[in-house]
Amino acid sequence: MQRACFLLKVRPERLAEYRERHRDVWPDMREALTSTGWHNYSLFLRDDGLLVGYLETDDFAAAKKAMAETEVNARWQAEMAPFFEDLDGRPDEGMRALDEVFHLD
Repeated sequence: MQRACFLLKVRPERLAEYRERHRDVWPDMREALTSTGWHNYSLFLRDDGLLVGYLETDDFAAAKKAMAETEVNARWQAEMAPFFEDLDGRPDEGMRALDEVFHLD
């Protein structure tokens, strides 16, 4: 199982709404994430807008590609794009992946 972590930056003036949107993620979006291999997926948000995403998957590149091909993801990304800073395109295309340097089993 591959562990993946990524960063994005939420606009400070949109933090409250971003949190609210994630309290009730669409059921079809949740199903798409699961069916395309996104497991144990979490988002962490710092007060300055730093967003950290973490997930476990068999193949992160394949999971991102499969998710990008879903209709619900296109709708979700279009709605979420205005929440982020420093993006050219969709949020799922702007994720900055981090290298894992340590893991305690």
